Amino acid sequence: MRRSTAAAVGTLTGAALIVGVRLSVAAPAAPVAAPPAVDLTGSGQDASTPSKKPGNKKPSDSEDSEGSNEDSSEGAAGGSGLKDGVFKGAAAKNPYGTVQVSIKIEDGKITAADATYPTTADSATINPPAVQALNQSTVEAQNAEVDAVSGATFTSESYAKSLQAAIDQANA
Repeated sequence: MRRSTAAAVGTLTGAALIVGVRLSVAAPAAPVAAPPAVDLTGSGQDASTPSKKPGNKKPSDSEDSEGSNEDSSEGAAGGSGLKDGVFKGAAAKNPYGTVQVSIKIEDGKITAADATYPTTADSATINPPAVQALNQSTVEAQNAEVDAVSGATFTSESYAKSLQAAIDQANA
């Protein structure tokens, strides 16, 4: 009887130690991999190279266009001198990773936006819906003044910085 009690206590103590050690050891961090850049043109062309279309307007032609009340020096789109093509903004870093925005401009307006973003830890659940909302907001706003997404403040700020850089490229 004493042997079985001692064996049971020893087994339970050993199991408790193993579980305790196992809980205190963190799993190794997975390598950080941002989602691949989306080809907004569908042509397989590098997203940082603007597409060349025959008959594109010169920036000086579109500055005089009707209905354009926006000042192009503020980085606003909507027919205010943005060149047609796909433009990739500079990568904007935050404590959780890097965000980089690509925009597609057609007829001087932002028609599509997409971004690469961190996908590790909590970012994997927070960023996908946040970036989707920011992409939609970009197309609606036609500028970099997009509202931050609640719960994704760092991603929203990085997105806006990268978006402004892409718009600046389209203005150049």
